[in-house]
Amino acid sequence: MSDVDFTQDSPIPAQQAGFMSMRNVKARNREGWLALFADDALLQDPVGVSAFDPTGLGHKGKEAIGAFWDNVIAPNGGEIRIRESYPAGDECANLLRITRVLPNGKPFEVNFIGVYRVNQAGKIVSLKAYWQFDKAMADFAAAMAE
Repeated sequence: MSDVDFTQDSPIPAQQAGFMSMRNVKARNREGWLALFADDALLQDPVGVSAFDPTGLGHKGKEAIGAFWDNVIAPNGGEIRIRESYPAGDECANLLRITRVLPNGKPFEVNFIGVYRVNQAGKIVSLKAYWQFDKAMADFAAAMAE
């Protein structure tokens, strides 16, 4: 199965929001990415408690989401791919993969599910990423030790 081409537009608002999110992340376009979110949006990446979100309550509002970009997205590179995409109603679930090359030359992949929910204006009101932070960090440490 081939990846979903997120460079193409979708007529489904939630799927289009996900595609635009990926385009802006790939282009390293912070302002374009933030413009996709409603003012009171909630970002949870990953859902639950992690080093990125010690309370597990998520990042609420554009200021907090912008700080997430600065602290998590901006310093981390890699290739992001949408492997599958499932829009339904005002939401879209994407099966995603981020691949990075580590300093030791080894590839490192994290698979996750990103769920976008949009309002009537097509702005993202909720973005939830489902992946296991502790497992990803353990895999990262193991790959760095090879």
